[in-house]
Amino acid sequence: MKNFIPMVKREFKLFFGNSTLLSVMIFAPIIYAVLIGFVYKEGKVVNLPVIVVDEDNSPLSNHLMDMIEDNERLHIVKVKPENTGTQQDLINENAVLAITIPERFEADILQKRYPEVNTFINTSNLLTANMASQGVQTVMGTFNAGIEIQGLMKKGVSASQAGTQYETFKANYIRLFNPTGNYFTFMWPAVLAVVLQQVLLLAFAVSFAAEVQNKTFGSELMGYTRNAGLAVFVKSLPIWLLTIGILGFYYIMHGVFRAPIPLSIEPFLVTTSLFVLAITFMGILFSVIIPDALKATQILMMFSTPAFLIGGFSWPLASMPEGVQFIANLIPLTPFLNAHKILLIEHGTLQNVLPYIKHLGIQIAVYGVLALAALQFRMWRTGLLEKRIEA
Repeated sequence: MKNFIPMVKREFKLFFGNSTLLSVMIFAPIIYAVLIGFVYKEGKVVNLPVIVVDEDNSPLSNHLMDMIEDNERLHIVKVKPENTGTQQDLINENAVLAITIPERFEADILQKRYPEVNTFINTSNLLTANMASQGVQTVMGTFNAGIEIQGLMKKGVSASQAGTQYETFKANYIRLFNPTGNYFTFMWPAVLAVVLQQVLLLAFAVSFAAEVQNKTFGSELMGYTRNAGLAVFVKSLPIWLLTIGILGFYYIMHGVFRAPIPLSIEPFLVTTSLFVLAITFMGILFSVIIPDALKATQILMMFSTPAFLIGGFSWPLASMPEGVQFIANLIPLTPFLNAHKILLIEHGTLQNVLPYIKHLGIQIAVYGVLALAALQFRMWRTGLLEKRIEA
């Protein structure tokens, strides 16, 4: 115990003396939180550029264009009289859709000939393409319904009766948890978790690797203790304390950007603590078995960089190949993000996220045992080597 305080003082001196690591841990979470917060602040895509080819130029086609313009997701940037060079116009105008209103559109509708309105969708960006498609479908559905109802009213049917005759049943779609479809609510907290994992892995990757690389592992660190558990605790202490500050900053930023605030903080303390602990042991394991700070960092970054893509948050994990699922389940971000989504967006409880808590618990147990065993073995081997040198 008499060596514990000097060990802690030494570790804090080493940690705060590493300006590169310190700047990454402090400035990266701040910069990413603010930058990504402003990127997704609006939470929804509006005024997507649309091209309209109006070959009819009639009051009804003009009315359809007015309805397209009134939809908040769509904005007409060009109106053409002929459907020539439309594909090139989509590129030139950076447009998401091209809607063609055929010749004799109004006349065919009045004569019940069912003209076709074609919509060409630029699917190079699937997110904007899907949102624009939803906007167009809403406009076309409303336009169709309006014409049908007007036709029935001309036959003497009242407005209320015409509405019921057009719709044989009423379908209601009720959005839960994120009713406005706010993309910021979905994306921002997840990206913050990704950033946190990256900076923590970077910090833990250099923890013991730097000691070995600088030849202070045996001469200094082992002079204080040869207990792997105590060494891990002391090495982790400065990083854990700074992590508390990062999480506090994230909480403040949730208020600044009006992101969802946890209804109860206790479940988040549990899942976040397990998440940080799993990252701790994972990072230290790599730091011990790869005694080169740069290589350990590179391998961990390569391992964890695709974590968001393969973790099942933005794309169903069950739809991925089994090999990818296996890799995803090795990364702490995978269970944490799924638990985070349930707790933050769906307002679930700890009971709802028990499978992910167990997942993190297994990672902590496996990485913890391996990390402590690898560190204890390195200490034993280093001590043995020192005895041989002395002999």
